[in-house]
Parts: sequence; structure tokens; C-alpha cells
Amino acid sequence: MVKDSSLITLRPRRPEPILVCRKCLKRTADGKQIRRALKSEVKRRSAAQATKRPRIVLTDCFGICPKRAVVLASGATLHRGEYLLLAGHDEIDEAAAILMQSDRA
Repeated sequence: MVKDSSLITLRPRRPEPILVCRKCLKRTADGKQIRRALKSEVKRRSAAQATKRPRIVLTDCFGICPKRAVVLASGATLHRGEYLLLAGHDEIDEAAAILMQSDRA
């Protein structure tokens, strides 16, 4: 905890959350399955890395609105100014790996 004048800065104990567009999940035919598969892949990767599991948080629209994909982001990807477009189940492993990368030292 760092205190600078009246402003207090904290570092969370958990990793940055993974943000998923709720609107994209609704529009995609297999949105529930994508969310479930992403959650299980994140859980599997965090157990293999012996780290805490990031939460998957459903958000409002990011404003990108792809036709046949779900928009995902994490603290690390937002820091780089990047969003991920997940089109199907075959990309979940790669997406989880990118989303779980940390920019913290």
C-alpha cells in the first residue's frame, strides 16, 4: 500500500480479471458453451501454473461488435491496447494463454 497525500493505491491479491462482452455472448449461438469452456481452461491453466485463478467478468459492450465472435480482454491486453476476438472453441486455449499473461514484474 502506497500513500501519496490523500490518495491510496492498492495492489490486488488476485490476478487481473478476464473481461468478456455480455452482448457478444448472447448473440453467439454457443455463447454459454464458450463461457464454460473459457472458465474451465483458465482454471486448468492456473492450477498448472500454481497461481490464483483470475475471475471471468461479464461486461457491457466494448463497442467493437464483431459479427461472429466474442470480445475478450484482460489487464495485460488492455495495457497493450489490444482486444481478443474469440470465434470458436478451437481458439480458447490460445486466448486463455494470452489473457493470463501478466505485465507485472
